[in-house]
Amino acid sequence: CIGLVLNLPPENKPWNVTCNPKLRLYKHLTKRRKSLLLLYNMINNFFDFISLHTGEEKKEKVLENIKSNISFRGSNLWILACAIVIASVGLNVNSTAVIIGAMLISPLMGPIVGAGFALAIFDFDLLKKSGKNLLIATFVSLLVSTIYFFISPFKETQSELLARTSPNIYDVMIAFFGGLVGVIALTRVEKGNPIPGVAIATALMPPLCTAGYGLATANFSYFFGA
Repeated sequence: CIGLVLNLPPENKPWNVTCNPKLRLYKHLTKRRKSLLLLYNMINNFFDFISLHTGEEKKEKVLENIKSNISFRGSNLWILACAIVIASVGLNVNSTAVIIGAMLISPLMGPIVGAGFALAIFDFDLLKKSGKNLLIATFVSLLVSTIYFFISPFKETQSELLARTSPNIYDVMIAFFGGLVGVIALTRVEKGNPIPGVAIATALMPPLCTAGYGLATANFSYFFGA
């Protein structure tokens, strides 16, 4: 009956619909509901747009990939030693391009990523293995860089070396956001290109080489600064 009445021409309606409080309230609530639904859909679309679950790799696969890059023996050890020599030469001749090349070659990120992942998932066996390999990598890096700088005829301190002796808050920020990018990239199905960029941005090799320089020249302020 109400439907029939509402469909009548205005002059034939038994009451003025626009003056009906209940109908006005219904229209207001309907309009409000549509606005809220629109806002909800916009927020939902925004969170879908920035969601990290899109393209996420399975946890088991991520763990397998990380474990495969932790070990430092055989080829990984030789690659690390060569990368250290290249980085040391770059620091010695003050060449940024050579230092960047060494960072791209270095496999040093493997045990560092493994240690971080192990802490995140409370896998203490993985943490122990990562820590052990990180100590091996650090020892080899210091040994190779110390030998290089000890036999190198160029003992002058270049600006690239000096830049690694006084870390500040910006280095902490670079390390934090670089690590965050690394975590996101490693947990994707498509790894993309961020990993080499993370290696360059976090600059893992030069401080170790600078520490080796400090040992070779008996300049312990450089060693502890690096």
